[in-house]
Amino acid sequence: MQKESHEIELLDNLNKSFEDEFYKYASSLEFKKGENVFHPDDLLKDFYIVVDGRIKTYQINFENSKEQTIFIYRRGDMFDVISLLDNQVHDVMYEILEDCKVLKLPIERVRYWLENDPTFGKNFFPYLAAQMRHTEELTTDIALYSTQDRLINLLVDNINPEKHFKYQLLQNLSNSEIAKLLGTVRHVIERSLKQLKADNIIETSRKNIKIKSLQKLLEKTSQLLLK
Repeated sequence: MQKESHEIELLDNLNKSFEDEFYKYASSLEFKKGENVFHPDDLLKDFYIVVDGRIKTYQINFENSKEQTIFIYRRGDMFDVISLLDNQVHDVMYEILEDCKVLKLPIERVRYWLENDPTFGKNFFPYLAAQMRHTEELTTDIALYSTQDRLINLLVDNINPEKHFKYQLLQNLSNSEIAKLLGTVRHVIERSLKQLKADNIIETSRKNIKIKSLQKLLEKTSQLLLK
């Protein structure tokens, strides 16, 4: 395939010969919002990198319909890294949140690069570590903090470029999707947002949250550390 007009971050600092080989094996796919297009068995064969748009991966309890979002993949994000590493089915679901474009690569070829191209690994493994840190934070936040506290932390992380999986995450997300990120339900999130608005910390419009007072928000975060 031809190279994307905007180079993806995975190829940063890699030599041109590898980049040429990468695009030799890559194929481009496009999906529409709302589609459920990735199945666990498919991810044993192919590996994907997001070029544009957003894709959610989540788990659901079919007895009570409660849903927990694990990641929202955006430009430069890769999946499924777990199946890539252990060659086992990863029991998660995917949903296209926005019209998107992805690159598809044969998973065996990606494994070959990891084993034989050290510079590729230098780009891949820091990304993997960031995923692991995100998952650890998700688990501890649900276990240790209230919904409002988790929302406050998410708002702070949303403006911190060092938080890769949370930075600018809330743009154009509905309250329902925010609730699924935090392991709760919409009406609980709406109540927490209403309180933050009453405290003059945020203002909201359709699928948009704007920080009015970063100082007050950071003070809320400081209070969490003292609990």
